[in-house]
Amino acid sequence: MKKMFGVIGDPIAHSMSPAMHNDLFELYGIDASYLPFRVIKDDLEDAVKGLKALGTSGFNVTIPHKTKIMPLLDKIDPLAEAIGAVNTVKNENGLFTGYNTDGPGFVKGLEGHAADFKERSALIIGAGGAARGIYLSMAKAGVKRIDIFNRTMEKAEELVKTCPYEVKSRVLNRANAERLLGEYQLIIQTTSIGMVPEVDFSPLSLENLSTKALVSDIIYNPLKTKILKDAAINGAATQNGIDMFVYQGALAFEKWTGIFPDTQRMKENVLRHLGGYTC
Repeated sequence: MKKMFGVIGDPIAHSMSPAMHNDLFELYGIDASYLPFRVIKDDLEDAVKGLKALGTSGFNVTIPHKTKIMPLLDKIDPLAEAIGAVNTVKNENGLFTGYNTDGPGFVKGLEGHAADFKERSALIIGAGGAARGIYLSMAKAGVKRIDIFNRTMEKAEELVKTCPYEVKSRVLNRANAERLLGEYQLIIQTTSIGMVPEVDFSPLSLENLSTKALVSDIIYNPLKTKILKDAAINGAATQNGIDMFVYQGALAFEKWTGIFPDTQRMKENVLRHLGGYTC
């Protein structure tokens, strides 16, 4: 019997996940389909019930449902519980279990650019949902120091205080983040600053950036944000958001099928659909 997978969100037409996962099902000879489902906020509970009634094998969750879906699921993975968001659901013997592969996907993608990332001092820019997933996943992986710069310092302080993993962290304002920037070998930009159409903006000055640093931006629209361009001009290595997108999808695929897929093929597929950019 053909298995059904999908992604729920609103909007959803722009999602590249169907193309990515359906290609993998074909590659590995799995009789399954992955479909996009537009689900508005008010219909979320009915949608989850419907997906269960249809025997859906698993699905991804995107904006705006990652938090609100949690009480509608049967079980939540501890990391997803700590992050406070679910982006992957697996049908386990009729029960829907929620996972978060966003943060772990970022960490997995980081390994190819900085194999020694656990030994690096990191600065995360932002304290929203994406930052929370990355911060907790990096702390769980064993990164020794992760500082946070966020315009609302209280939000960052709450994230540090509620982290269940052992990690040294400071919450910085913009002035201190820019002054201390040379201390960090890893800078991770998690906000929407620099995304289309505001491509000429950066969340902070890189004047004091170390040339030994890796600057990572989870945005892939555009593929090279202003902060990445500035980092490259200053001699630092850079990474855009394609890796995080690909590896969160790869980890979801692995949970559903037991197969960790060909991530290079996935990356080429995504870039082909982007055509070098997305809009």
